[in-house]
Amino acid sequence: MSPHNRPPPSPGREQRDSDGTRDRTPASSGLVGKDLQADCANCFGLCCAALPFARSADFAVSKPAGTPCTNLRSDFLCGIHGQLREKGFAGCTVFDCFGAGQKVSQVTFGGVDWRQDPDSASLMFAVFPVMRHVHELVWYVTEALDLAPARPIHADLRRSLDSLDALTRGSAESILELDVNALRGEVNALLLRASDLARATVPGSTRNLRGADLMGAKMPGADLRGASLRGALLIAANLRGADLRQADLIGADLRGADIRGADLTGALFLVQAQLNAAKGDSATKLPPALEQPAHW
Repeated sequence: MSPHNRPPPSPGREQRDSDGTRDRTPASSGLVGKDLQADCANCFGLCCAALPFARSADFAVSKPAGTPCTNLRSDFLCGIHGQLREKGFAGCTVFDCFGAGQKVSQVTFGGVDWRQDPDSASLMFAVFPVMRHVHELVWYVTEALDLAPARPIHADLRRSLDSLDALTRGSAESILELDVNALRGEVNALLLRASDLARATVPGSTRNLRGADLMGAKMPGADLRGASLRGALLIAANLRGADLRQADLIGADLRGADIRGADLTGALFLVQAQLNAAKGDSATKLPPALEQPAHW
């Protein structure tokens, strides 16, 4: 059930978008691009066992947390990976653990899986979603360090990245003790500053649609360049041909959103899972670290 996802550029390697706003600055964290990409071959099927899902348009059946999916094979890979959407498991294709699965499997639990050691299962399953939150934050901070306009706060971002990296290498018990909401609030303050600095380079005034309910909104061709769409509900919204360059899309719900022909060049904090949930086409312009989903 791995996401179709590319890692961000590795720290220390420079990369610029066509608008010149991105610049890879060396980061001191031990986490690099490959660590933030799901590696199912080195994971114990944690997304398929630890997490619950309810029968819906996204899942053909219901499954409680801590119960392995019936499609999980003995080698911890998905038995219907190539047919997830056809079999009614589209929800699996839009999930991204940001590399938390292999971190918990190979680092936190030292490569001993929950089938070998059944007594570890409940603890491993509890640690996984917490680790995923931390790895997601690492992804966002890494991207913020890639923004040239955010250079005034790069030192703060590096300190945050180092701190998050250290947390991911703690014991299972220390990870479970983390206050995820408090951690997200602390990191989000930095991400907001990075976003403001990056979007300030966009000429003219930008729209503030943070947290807006735009479900089913009709906005074809809308000028949303540099807009704040943080946490916005864009489910089934018509954004066909919209200009979303340098728009902040962190946490925006793009399920079923029509982004065919839209320009997302340089979009801030956009992740592969959001694209996988949307409806795009070959004319949709994407940031270089992301790829066109196979089902478009």
